[in-house]
Order: sequence, then structure tokens, then C-alpha cells
Amino acid sequence: MRVAVARETREGETRVALVPELVGKLTGLGWDVAVEPGAGRAALHADEEYTQAGALVLDEPWAGADVVVSVNPLDAGVVRRLPAGTATVSFLPTASSLELVADLRDCGVTSFAMELVPRISRAQSMDALSSQSLVSGYRCAVVAAGLLRRFFPLNMTAAGTVPPAQVVVLGAGVAGLQAIATARRLGAVVKAYDVRAAAAEEIRSMGATAIELDLETLEGSGGYAREMTEDRALRQREMLTPYIAAADALITTAAVPGRRAPLLVTTDMVEQMGPGSVVVDLAAESGGNVEGAQPGQVVRIGRAQVWGGANVPAQMPGPASRLYAQNVVSLLTLMTGSTDAGPAFAPDFDDEIVAGSCVTHDGEVRHGPTRDALQGGAT
Repeated sequence: MRVAVARETREGETRVALVPELVGKLTGLGWDVAVEPGAGRAALHADEEYTQAGALVLDEPWAGADVVVSVNPLDAGVVRRLPAGTATVSFLPTASSLELVADLRDCGVTSFAMELVPRISRAQSMDALSSQSLVSGYRCAVVAAGLLRRFFPLNMTAAGTVPPAQVVVLGAGVAGLQAIATARRLGAVVKAYDVRAAAAEEIRSMGATAIELDLETLEGSGGYAREMTEDRALRQREMLTPYIAAADALITTAAVPGRRAPLLVTTDMVEQMGPGSVVVDLAAESGGNVEGAQPGQVVRIGRAQVWGGANVPAQMPGPASRLYAQNVVSLLTLMTGSTDAGPAFAPDFDDEIVAGSCVTHDGEVRHGPTRDALQGGAT
């Protein structure tokens, strides 16, 4: 029973799917661990650390592996070399990866997408979306503090008093709450808004002020918000404008996996912000919460600098890799069974976590929306 750890090939990716300190958890379950050379280098883990932890370092670790783990999907060339019955575990954005999904299906590869792990209490230790959002939220607050050319905290000195920075956070999911908590730790005065009614109490629990608008709430499934109508979006933008205009820093974190990020802030709204103000848009890669934000770039809109996030968790590869690796280990632990011959990779497809995260298995696409998209495109 072998698990292979692939080196990431996406440009700018620094994370690794398994860190040396967690190798022992898998070997303790009966797994052999094989790591591609240099897989952990960008996350500051040398090959020697993996060998000292009990792993093998091999040029093609997937040869003979039962499972191949990675952060991003494997290259199609690697997928086509995997024997039928091999499993992969990674983030797998199916809507933008239909050709790869078709390859996984046609090659008989079983694939699990970490972003499809159901958001239930039993799966919390496997929730990679939440763990990576935690990293992103922290990073957003630090970026805002770094770009803003003034103190975040209140400072009272003999030379006078420097007032604290005013920060507004839009979106109070895992990333937003972490951004709020970090900005508060840095001493800023924070106000935050989320379309879900339950978020207001969570915002207050972080020491921030919940912005309350006279609008219907939009609770959805899985802890996410429902999509809003254009009329509601327009009224929301109008009501948020004075809060944003008064902010020194604006952080936006609203995103739903598999869908375009909602537009929360227009250029007209940003142009009302003061000189030296900062906007941090975590959702820039998925369409952006802020009109004009560009992923991986800092652009100027009016008097504000607008920072667009691009693969933000990879900007903190150490903690991001450690958290993601624990998510992967927890999922593999769930799928490790025992037979008369010893431990075996034995996913139970009657288990809602296994079934919910599975994209392809036994030559079929198991994930309904992806199956429908493939059939619609006749791939």
C-alpha cells in the first residue's frame, strides 16, 4: 500500500501535499510513502527531511502507487501513465478542468477533489477549503497593513495621538473572520458585513462591529450564501458606499467554490476612498469582489491601491502546506481499511464523505454537475 507525493508544476505554487512531520502518521497506518524529488523545496522541506521521516524519494513515485496526492491536479501526461484503479487526491476545479476529468474517467483513475469534501462536522479535519481560507484571511490582513502607510493601532505619545486605522471587511466566512481577527490583533478598528444573518454574531465575537443593512439575508447550503439578485446587489452597494468611503483599508473575501465571485464594490465606490487607502481583494482570481482588481497585481483606482489576490495560500507555504497535509492525511485515514492480508486502501463509497468528494471512479464520472457538463459538451 503506497501513497505518492507529486511535485507541484503550477507556476507560483509553493505548497506540498504532505510535510515530513506527517509522514509517520501514514506509515503508522501501514502506508509506504514515496515523494518526488524537490516536492517540498518551495515549502522549505528538503528531500532529506522526508527520508529521515521514513519516506522514499523517487523520480516517478506514482509508479506502483495506490494513491497520488497533490495540491493542484496532476498533469494530463502523468494521469495517462497511471494504471487503472489508481486514485488521486487534490484540489480539482472540475468546471475548468473538464478535459482532465475526461482523462481521469477514460484512464480508470479514481479521483477525489478536496474542495468537494462535505461541510459536515465529521469532515472538519478534512476541510481543505477552510484550512486554506484561514491562511488567506491572515495573509489579506497582513498585506493591507503592509500597503497602508499608517499605523493600524492607536498610539498615544507625548507628541500627540495617532488614531487607529479604520478597516472594513466584506464577507465573514473563514477567510473573512481570520482577516477580522488579524486586523483587530494589529489594533485596527474593524467593521464587517456578510449577507448571512448568522455571521453578525461571529463578527462581534471577533471584536468587530457588524454592519447591519436593511436587506433580506441570503443563507445558503453548506455555510455559503445564496446568489443575490441584481436589484439586491445594487441596493447593497449603495448602502455600503459610506462605510467604504470612510475606510482606510477594505478587505473583500466573498467567494463560492465553482462560481464567479460576486461583485460587491464598483470603481465608483473605490474612488470615494481617501488618499493612501488600500483595497485587498481575495477573490480577484475568481472574477473579483472589486471592479478593476487584477489577480497578482496592485493597481490604482482613484486614490486607492487595489491588491488582487492570486493563489494567496501559496504566499505562506509553510502553514498552508502543514494544514493541507493534515486534511489529506485525515481523508486517507478514513479510506484506509483492513483485510486478512493487512491494511489496504479501501474507500467506502457508501460513506457520504467519500462519495461526496469523488469525481471519477471505475470509468465513470460520479460528481453529478461535472457529469452533466461533460455530457453537455460531449467530451
